[in-house]
Amino acid sequence: MKDNTQLTADEYWMEKALVLARQAEAAGEVPVGAVLVLNNESVAQGWNQPISRNDPCAHAEIIALQDAGRILKNYRLCDTTLYVTLEPCVMCAGAIVHARVARVVFGAYDRRVGAAGSVFNILNSNRLNHHPAICGGVLEKECVEILQEFFEQRRGTD
Repeated sequence: MKDNTQLTADEYWMEKALVLARQAEAAGEVPVGAVLVLNNESVAQGWNQPISRNDPCAHAEIIALQDAGRILKNYRLCDTTLYVTLEPCVMCAGAIVHARVARVVFGAYDRRVGAAGSVFNILNSNRLNHHPAICGGVLEKECVEILQEFFEQRRGTD
């Protein structure tokens, strides 16, 4: 990690998302964290919890979006930026579009199921009425490493 004086805003918030990813990892979940930001302040956050919640929809992004909706008392999250350590999947990308998130910043590309351009391009589909700005690869090395370490450790224990 960089010295805080050298961090861009995107790197700063991605580091916050990485802390949440580590929280997911400590709970035995796939280490993905998300922070939703409005006016340079954290509105809501989430980390992967499908195992602990017995909920296939409990991805970091969904949890952050749901909490933000309750906090802001609006299902539309206009002018927000979602920081997430892994490229959103199709489910999460759909929720991001419906919530009208203005910008999505992610760390690691997901070459298996990514829906921000790696495999699918839900976030910029010309068939949908909302297209958030996308910025991928922010603190990519750190985001990839936490996922690789998690899955290497799981393969070693199974």
